[in-house]
Amino acid sequence: MSFKYNRLNKDDAAVLLVDHQAGLLSLVRDVDPDKFKNNVLALADAAKYFGLPTILTTSFEDGPNGPIVPELKETFPEAPFIARPGQINAWDNEEFVAAVKATGKKQLIIAGVVTEVCVSFPALSAIEEGYEVFVVTDASGTFNPITRDAAWDRMSAAGAQLMTWFGAACELHRDWRNDVEGLGALFSNHIPDYRNLISSYTVNNAG
Repeated sequence: MSFKYNRLNKDDAAVLLVDHQAGLLSLVRDVDPDKFKNNVLALADAAKYFGLPTILTTSFEDGPNGPIVPELKETFPEAPFIARPGQINAWDNEEFVAAVKATGKKQLIIAGVVTEVCVSFPALSAIEEGYEVFVVTDASGTFNPITRDAAWDRMSAAGAQLMTWFGAACELHRDWRNDVEGLGALFSNHIPDYRNLISSYTVNNAG
């Protein structure tokens, strides 16, 4: 069977941030908590940098899941925000699906908490409806590596592409010459070692 490399296309992609809620974040144990939150905010900043339509959703905010991470609302004050009253699978919420379809995009970049539920369920549902799904693994978290790996296997077998926020950003950008400073700043804000690299580049190219 011939392989077709389906790349992320910034003109045909939307970002779905699913259930990054204060209560649920406390469950994440497969990634260091500080690194995990940095990865989530990095993906959000990348979505904003590339101008990708972004949809925020939460599940049962009034219960133990808690409110959405405030930085996400600050980053996307105008984005659709669907507070689901109870549906565990975001795709079971008509308002959420309507917001996704309203973007007009066929590629969906998905991240959320927890991986095997809040990410897997809508990812599988979207694939079933013909969307290309890209799961940002390091901006999605869960209890432990066992549950994470099971979720990754399930989504990958269904056709989802598993990526990191850094890989997604590079694939969306395509060519450094499109904007060195902008992409460099994005990476520097979330990867300390990259800040050193960009600082060295800036000094060496000054003047």
